[in-house]
Amino acid sequence: MSRPRFLPDNFTLALVATVTLASLLPARGGVAHGFETATTVAVGLLFFLHGAKLSREAVIAGATHWRLHLLVFASTFVLFPLLGLALKPLLAPLVTPELYLGVLFLCALPATVQSAIAFTAMARGNMPAAVCSASASTLLGIFVTPLLVNLLVVQHGAGASGSFDSIPRIMLQLMAPFIAGQLLRRWIGGWIRRRAAVLRFVDQGSILLVVYTAFSAAVIEGLWKQVPLAALAGVLVVCAVLLALALTVTTWASRRLGFDKADEVTIVFCGSKKSLASGIPMAKVLFASHAVGAIVLPLMLFHQMQLMVCAVLAQRYARRAEDAPAARASAAAG
Repeated sequence: MSRPRFLPDNFTLALVATVTLASLLPARGGVAHGFETATTVAVGLLFFLHGAKLSREAVIAGATHWRLHLLVFASTFVLFPLLGLALKPLLAPLVTPELYLGVLFLCALPATVQSAIAFTAMARGNMPAAVCSASASTLLGIFVTPLLVNLLVVQHGAGASGSFDSIPRIMLQLMAPFIAGQLLRRWIGGWIRRRAAVLRFVDQGSILLVVYTAFSAAVIEGLWKQVPLAALAGVLVVCAVLLALALTVTTWASRRLGFDKADEVTIVFCGSKKSLASGIPMAKVLFASHAVGAIVLPLMLFHQMQLMVCAVLAQRYARRAEDAPAARASAAAG
């Protein structure tokens, strides 16, 4: 029996089910700690497998792809802040002043790492460049985000000394497994390449774990109780506008500048995301404790929205990549 055309793909349905489960049965206490640990392990395994799969030459090429990295960083640390300021007269009336400060804070954050890389892998993008770009964005955010917050939200400007504590964690969780995979690639690289389904399972599984743990924490913190329904709807509209513009601009710019499809995928998924994992700790450092709830609410909603939308985009990119060889063969035969 053929699949109905109106029915989303299995992964998108899994994401919807995960969000619903987290809303109804959020992980708490020891269970939440267990899911956090599982997420950390899954992300580490993801980086290890990609490290073992990628050739040394591909990693070097990814790290030296400066035009791609420059465009991603410009989107993350220039485009987003400019959009937040330019759209304020239009979008600020939809939410409370405190919530729009949260929108500006969102615009100053670095890109997310694990989901950007996982989606790039799903969409057949430039994985070495994605690993380098997303990791570098997080490290740059430690220094750049506090400066941008001082510029965008002057009345809440503060030091960010605690942000430096995240550097060892980033190196341990992300780069160490990747380097370990690279070192062991000689012995296990061929085995991993022959079992692409394993890598796909880790990609998608890590995203589902991130969605469940992040959304559980948001629900427990009072995601559905902190603001009136009208203001919550306004935040959703603001986040949707920001995400749509970021996806549109990164797609247009990558094509305009002549990047190939694999690079376009990396630019779109690395340049349109904002990190919840970096944003929550930074908010606690940069803002007064009583303001943190409203400040991070737009980030929490944007984070869930970007995962849902990019999951659909990744599936579409993947289908195009799978259909391209058949289309070329048909054209050659014709």
